[in-house]
Amino acid sequence: MLQRAIILAVAAVMILGGALWLRSNTRLRNAPGVQAAASAKQPPAAETAAPRPAPAGPAWVAAPGKVEPVSEEMRLGFDIAGKLAEVSAEEGDRVRQGQILAKLAADEYAARIDVAEQVLAAREAALAKVLAGSRDMERKEARAAVEEARAVSEQAKLENERRRRLLSKEVLSQEEADRAEREFKVAGQRLDAARQRFHLVDDPSREEDVKKAMAEAAEARSRLAEAQALAAKTVIRSPIDGVVLRKHRRAGEMVSVSFDTPVVTVGDVSRLRVRADVDERDIARIAPGQKAMLMAEAYGDKRFSGVVIRVAGILGKKNIRTDEPAEKNDTRILETLIDVTPPAELPVGLRMDVFIITAPDGEASLPAYTP
Repeated sequence: MLQRAIILAVAAVMILGGALWLRSNTRLRNAPGVQAAASAKQPPAAETAAPRPAPAGPAWVAAPGKVEPVSEEMRLGFDIAGKLAEVSAEEGDRVRQGQILAKLAADEYAARIDVAEQVLAAREAALAKVLAGSRDMERKEARAAVEEARAVSEQAKLENERRRRLLSKEVLSQEEADRAEREFKVAGQRLDAARQRFHLVDDPSREEDVKKAMAEAAEARSRLAEAQALAAKTVIRSPIDGVVLRKHRRAGEMVSVSFDTPVVTVGDVSRLRVRADVDERDIARIAPGQKAMLMAEAYGDKRFSGVVIRVAGILGKKNIRTDEPAEKNDTRILETLIDVTPPAELPVGLRMDVFIITAPDGEASLPAYTP
């Protein structure tokens, strides 16, 4: 019991001492001199809330780029499978629009064209015959047949009338009279048949026959166009005036449509462009019309100039690898197209370091190039 009483007394003394210390400290802080000193040391609220100005960055945006033709690289291949019979273009050759660059072995397609041409000739001849109708000789023949049948009919009529008179005088038998009448009727029917034949020959062709002949000729014409279209697919023609940048296949090799099998790659190198990968952190600082400086390790300190002509509207993955150990492959970039100021003799595909000038003094502040 004595030990417990001692502990309680010590606790009461400690609580009392703490209360006295807190009271004295409060009075000290509320004293006028102390408050004034504290106010003098504390900065105004407006100055505390004001943000620090961000450090000024470089007046240019750096990005890796690659040289490409003004037409971009055009990989040309066949629409049908087959064996290459000829590749007439070599790398570095200048080509014209429409020039044949490669051919497939296409004997069967040439045969299809020949057959289609023969069928079309036959169908067009049939159509011409229907439209022209009968020949003049056929009309004359039919008219002569009518005249002959009319003469026979008139003669049979006269003979029938004569025998009827003889029958009435009992000079001729009934059998002879009936025979004469029968011959007269037959002659009349032959005259009608000759007249119908003449009308058939002399009248124009029926509308149904004309439409049928026209449809058959149109079908043959379509078959020929189909055969020619298939034959055209056995030839590669240059779509532009440019240069052969790469020859991928040679004569004798097989090409397929199941996977990408280009034969040649062409491009218009009359003007060059550089496609740069601008990091997503810098996209707000670039715009069409800005100047750019281009450098490459192969050309040392030499600088090439250009102008930003197009900025993509969507972010994508990196297209150009710098082979740096610390390079990030998952970086999002915005493709930017730069028109290189001529003259600039640069090989297509050359990797370049691009500096897009974003401020008036950007060109002067560019760092020394250290590839």
